[in-house]
Amino acid sequence: MRKNCILLLVFFTLGNLCAQTDSIVLPRKNKLLKRTILPLSLLTTGILLSDSGFEISLHETAQGWVGNDFRTHLDDYTRYAPVATLVVANVAGVKAQHHWFDQTKNLAVSMILTDVFTRAIKNSVVKYRPDRSNDNAFPSGHTSIAFASGAAVYEEYKDTNAYLAYSGFGFAAVTGGLRLFNNKHYISDILAGAGIGILVTRLVYHFDYLFKWNPFIKSKNISLIPRYSDGSVGLYFSKSF
Repeated sequence: MRKNCILLLVFFTLGNLCAQTDSIVLPRKNKLLKRTILPLSLLTTGILLSDSGFEISLHETAQGWVGNDFRTHLDDYTRYAPVATLVVANVAGVKAQHHWFDQTKNLAVSMILTDVFTRAIKNSVVKYRPDRSNDNAFPSGHTSIAFASGAAVYEEYKDTNAYLAYSGFGFAAVTGGLRLFNNKHYISDILAGAGIGILVTRLVYHFDYLFKWNPFIKSKNISLIPRYSDGSVGLYFSKSF
């Protein structure tokens, strides 16, 4: 419990410091404080629910719906669905907030940082998975990655295509639900993972003006497709003629 409180304090401090920087040093239209309310709320709720009787009861109910023998690997793929959404939208020519290179850069940084923070917390918090396979359940890595990329989709298309913008969160929510039904995570693990993923991506997008390097800004018919799997990040290069 003490570790949970420390983690909560760290994330709240990070959000508040960034918000102060936003309002004092570089005033911007969208205040970072407002952008951190949702992810910090998810993270806080996850911490408060962890190991509670409510989440155990909820988990038992969920297992009762699908059965104790329910297993699927679909969540291994849906966590990357938002990445595919960005790629397909770019190929289709849907207007986005940023150039494809900046999208790829922000997405890669967001996913890498999310993975680093998620693994760090997993290693510091001892919590057994519902199936008792190991003791690094908190937070959900599948969910944090899915929401990190889902938040990137939202940032790119929130002003041009609402359906596309929220589709990333839809895939992420499905991923979190499947982790619950697969008996791999409790609801608190999923909520905390979602909070971390969204928080990291929103911080990356908020401060992307600090690393506005783009060597392809004038290039056409060139794209980079990010690839992320089990902690490793790669890029596919493509050019159409």
